[in-house]
Amino acid sequence: MKRTLPLLLLASLMPLTGCDTLDDDRIPVAAVNISFPTVAEWNIYGVSAALDHKRFIPEQHLPTGFYYTASTYCGYGGVLLVGDVMGNPAAYDLACPVECKPGVRVAIDPETNLARCPQCHSTYDVFSLQGHPTSGEAADKGYGLRRYHVGTGRTSYMLISF
Repeated sequence: MKRTLPLLLLASLMPLTGCDTLDDDRIPVAAVNISFPTVAEWNIYGVSAALDHKRFIPEQHLPTGFYYTASTYCGYGGVLLVGDVMGNPAAYDLACPVECKPGVRVAIDPETNLARCPQCHSTYDVFSLQGHPTSGEAADKGYGLRRYHVGTGRTSYMLISF
């Protein structure tokens, strides 16, 4: 009886704790390949510090001056490259997971340092919470931004990939 009491107590508390999950798969899978062949290119077009950010949108020629090649792919809605609070690079798809349209892109609000959707007004913390929603419909439904890998490549200094 002594053994079952703690188990019963634990089982009765489980519904109270909830089960928060993050759905970061709402944005369709799309190829991502942004290569920075040299340190100099990374220093110009990459992120160099905490809270630094760049948007990669080929049809808008962003960032200005970045050389897109035939093998450059920028996901579904473009790529948001950020330096997290520790200064480490992280990358997300720019498409809002609530809207699920490639042209509805989040942008960094300079006052709050949150990524904000211009349409549904949901916000996401890309600097310290890995793209988790902080407000709006995205927070209500648990929709997070799709994350991409940032690391070294075989033939490049830094590479953003799916």
